[in-house]
Amino acid sequence: MAAAKRHHRSTRELIDQRSLALEEVKLEPRTPAVPALKRLWFCIHLPQLPLEASGPDEGARVVVEDRQGIHRVLLACPKAEAAGIMPGQSANAALALLPSLSVEPRNEIAEQQALENLACWLEQFTSVVTFAGPDVLLVEIAGSLRLYGGLLNLRQAITSGLRQQGFTASPAIAPTPLAATWLAKGGHRACIREPANITAALRNLSLSCLDWPATIGESLAGMGIRTVGDCLRLPREGFARRFGPQRLIELDRALGRLPDPRTSWRSPERFCADYEMTEEQSDRELLLAICHELLQSHERFLLARQLGTQAIRFSFFHLRSSATLLNLGCAEAERQSGRWFDLLRLQFEKLLLPEPVIAVRLEGGRTQALRAESGRLRFRGRTVGRGIRFSIAQLAERLVARVGRQSVAGVTTVAEYRPQLAWRPRSLLEGWSADIVSAAGGKLQRPLWMLPEPARLPVDDGYPLHQGRLRILEGPERLETGWWDDDSIARDYYTAINPRGARLWVFRNRNRGADWYLHGFFG
Repeated sequence: MAAAKRHHRSTRELIDQRSLALEEVKLEPRTPAVPALKRLWFCIHLPQLPLEASGPDEGARVVVEDRQGIHRVLLACPKAEAAGIMPGQSANAALALLPSLSVEPRNEIAEQQALENLACWLEQFTSVVTFAGPDVLLVEIAGSLRLYGGLLNLRQAITSGLRQQGFTASPAIAPTPLAATWLAKGGHRACIREPANITAALRNLSLSCLDWPATIGESLAGMGIRTVGDCLRLPREGFARRFGPQRLIELDRALGRLPDPRTSWRSPERFCADYEMTEEQSDRELLLAICHELLQSHERFLLARQLGTQAIRFSFFHLRSSATLLNLGCAEAERQSGRWFDLLRLQFEKLLLPEPVIAVRLEGGRTQALRAESGRLRFRGRTVGRGIRFSIAQLAERLVARVGRQSVAGVTTVAEYRPQLAWRPRSLLEGWSADIVSAAGGKLQRPLWMLPEPARLPVDDGYPLHQGRLRILEGPERLETGWWDDDSIARDYYTAINPRGARLWVFRNRNRGADWYLHGFFG
């Protein structure tokens, strides 16, 4: 009877496969691919997050979770793995192998907090950070490549930063977010920049990296479908009818055939951080050290946004009593942790704690923009042993008094379109007048560094060269002026970029041949 059932099932599967093959002939054409995508996604998969979220390794330890009433090992550190402990074992079996083993229950709240802290840190590289799972982060990096000197430098900056923070990451780069996520979960450290190469990179990827339901994976495995490439060879209509249209949509989004919009995550504008202790603490010096660590995190939060605050609140939580609150305030907006810590130390001496503390929370107040200040220079006088601080204005006054007004000058723009005549020196001690600045000059894009005389550039097949062939970004901007004196110009200016990423200001004379000249460098 069992043999007859197996024969009936195999015959049914053969009929289904043949029906799918017949349906493939009717599907013409397939969904066309969209043009080349303009985005590039960097996926960060953190396979050891449950273990690393609780802190650095201090011995053999494992993270366990409850599975049908039994605590089983979810992840084990390298020291525990060396003792023969593997994921899936019961906690008792692991302790039998290594009695000194530290067994920790999984803390999903700590994992989420660690993931959010990493998302805050990644905002320094890009403005688009999104969550793609409980252990996956996605960042869009196409707009940051030139800022960090190319893809290789940006990738090294992110991966080295993750290592310094104690996280083991499996990165992958692809033009679509799903392709990058699947490659990262599969452990493929791939770097794909062209959408045309996505299919080849995903072809041999196991379906276990796609987070599809187990029932769908078992059904596909029963048909001999185990990779993404096997799914792509199936007829689309039959695949969607049997396994749902959502799976087909995911494949099309991974290949770039359909858009895949993502919600960008934004870190909260008000700071709030907790420090949970493993046991009750009454040592005031230890509590001050914990508060100082929280204040440093608060300073980094404000520094990244160029903000300050006038009030913060500490909450000291107890096991049986209500939380003890401590409010601190400054006369003006402040972000430096040292100043807040000085205020904390003064009030902490008078703070009454009814019980030992089990957790500390720091909440930042309403934020406001910090006022910009001129930089200061530190000099060491001959008669005074300590350094004397001068502002830029004071430095200018002292230089004028020592070397004369004619030797110290600033720069201002004038109403002139010829680049070499569009500025003039001005005295630093004169009052500033907005009428001096050219209205037209404020709207034009001009380089920070102008050459004293334009330099002729070599040409290759009509293209100007400077450390490689230049690529024109903007232009032409035609300047034809000065006909009333002996310094007239008739030029077409362009903004160009060379292979090293430097932006140049180049031009061609309209009445003296087709030579190219370099006139300045942008910052």
